[in-house]
Amino acid sequence: MQKSLVKEKSYAFALNVIEFCRLLTEQREFVLSKQLLRAGTSIGANIEEALAGQSRADFIAKMSIASKEARESNYWLRLFRDSKLSTLRQLQPLLNESDALINMLTAIVKTATTKQVTKVSGNEKTTQNAKPKTQNK
Repeated sequence: MQKSLVKEKSYAFALNVIEFCRLLTEQREFVLSKQLLRAGTSIGANIEEALAGQSRADFIAKMSIASKEARESNYWLRLFRDSKLSTLRQLQPLLNESDALINMLTAIVKTATTKQVTKVSGNEKTTQNAKPKTQNK
């Protein structure tokens, strides 16, 4: 079976988010850390579902959701940074990881939704899928 880089990176990101949220909880920050925890672990779950998708449309839909969750995670991390709720060393690497995931997922969704060339009676016919639901920052 072929390895999936985005699957591996999202899993590692989720583990790092769990550790970061545990540290936030020790600092008695509960509300925002739960938001980050949900979004940060949801990315990989949606990628897993996409990789087992029943159709191309299902794959695109799940990868689009994963991309949205990566963006939401990045939002919560920026809030922690900019509000100075956290100065933990893990914050900047998590922001970098979420940026990388956003870029990867955006590229996957765009690639999956671009023009396809199919052969019809020996002639090439171009079909256009719907525009991607995500955009790069």
